[in-house]
Amino acid sequence: MRVTRVRLTWILVAAATVVAGGQLPIDRRQDAQLRQLFPSASSFSPKSGEPPHYKAFVNDPATGSPALAGYAFWTTELTPLERGYDGPIKILVGMDTAGVLTGVVVVDHHEPYGYFSVDTPEFPVQFKGKSIRDQFRVGSDVDAVSRATMTVSSSARAVRDSARRVARQLLTPPASR
Repeated sequence: MRVTRVRLTWILVAAATVVAGGQLPIDRRQDAQLRQLFPSASSFSPKSGEPPHYKAFVNDPATGSPALAGYAFWTTELTPLERGYDGPIKILVGMDTAGVLTGVVVVDHHEPYGYFSVDTPEFPVQFKGKSIRDQFRVGSDVDAVSRATMTVSSSARAVRDSARRVARQLLTPPASR
């Protein structure tokens, strides 16, 4: 009897996930991470689409209705082969509708250099305001960290490549002159 209840519970959870489009609602931790990227957002969509992304909305002052402010996405879902010295580095990236990064949040990594790597507060700050057209080259427009060059280079490429992929698929190209 107990086994039947457990199975039934799992079937109901799976069915609810399928009905909800395969995505679970945003939990508090995810909401807090998304708000670091879009502090003035009024709401966020559940993750969906191809490539997988969240949408950030702000209230349009003229109409009061929600307006798209940008997208947030995980580098590990878009560039899964890009790895640091000791494995994947999970970074949440925010990008506005013009292709400018609103910030990055380093959520998880297993790098041996810890605070000399992507853990420093300076690492994510340097991506805010970068355009997808920038180079993202360590030593040029991305600061290097001693003893962690491989990790920083990989992280910069993951941010750049995932942002450019989202831009190609979701942003409207600028009008030609």
